[in-house]
Amino acid sequence: MLLDVQMPEMDGMAVLEAMKADMSLRDIPVIMVSAVDDLEIVLRCIKLGAEDYVPKPFNADLLRARLEAALERKRLRDQEAAFLAQLQAEKGRVNDLLHSVLPKSVVSELKASGRLLARRHEEVAVLFCDIVGFTEYCDRNPPEAVVGQLETLVEAFEAVVDRHGLEKIKTIGDAFMATAGLMRYIDNPAQAAADCGLAMVEAAEAHGAGWQVRIGIHQGPVVAGVLGKRSFVFDLWGDTVNVAARVAAEAEPGTVLLTGALWPFLSAACQGRALGAAELKGKGKGKTDLVRYLGRKPA
Repeated sequence: MLLDVQMPEMDGMAVLEAMKADMSLRDIPVIMVSAVDDLEIVLRCIKLGAEDYVPKPFNADLLRARLEAALERKRLRDQEAAFLAQLQAEKGRVNDLLHSVLPKSVVSELKASGRLLARRHEEVAVLFCDIVGFTEYCDRNPPEAVVGQLETLVEAFEAVVDRHGLEKIKTIGDAFMATAGLMRYIDNPAQAAADCGLAMVEAAEAHGAGWQVRIGIHQGPVVAGVLGKRSFVFDLWGDTVNVAARVAAEAEPGTVLLTGALWPFLSAACQGRALGAAELKGKGKGKTDLVRYLGRKPA
């Protein structure tokens, strides 16, 4: 915009000030034109946001050069704004990707320090959930249908896990792994995991694929950390993880199975059925007490 300083009713500086206060107009380049030879007026126009100041009478070539320079600066500013918006969008996509593969607390620590130190965590409840008959289902149905059904079930599980204060660790094929008391404090990890397991059984029963799940839970120490440089993988290690996976394999379809070691954390408020001691696959000749979790006692 070419704007004259001297105008009736509302002078050019008032128009310039109003434009710069209006978010829809403030980015329009303004060149002030005036016959007034007053340095104070020139300085005030520049401070108000004018791109340039051309005295009258003006040379046409000089005015054209000033206009082209102002438009080039505007083009560069627009280019910079578009680049910053693109960077922000890319940052958002990276952030969404990190949250899709790592627990929230892990993402926060990675952002803050650029790394996550491997740590040993005591008294963590580890939950494994397996879909019953998933391999046969895959053989009978087209792949897009299988993946679509699995995706909606995993989304339902993620909502259940979040609602009960647990953290999803990963999916392994048709298996879903979550923890309670790992990266954020929970007063009773075993109770939260057991209640979450029953809610996951209900979510699977309500799902359109008609699947059933078996859930195993064990509590104890684990080691947690992030592996990889180009592809981050957050994982857990230790006997607690192995036992929870073996317990899930022993569960009946549609049930939540706990190790007997968890029952002291639950018995005051919950119902269960002792199933006796079982020899878990891969755990040697020692036997582990197992309890089927039936839920909270009626009020």
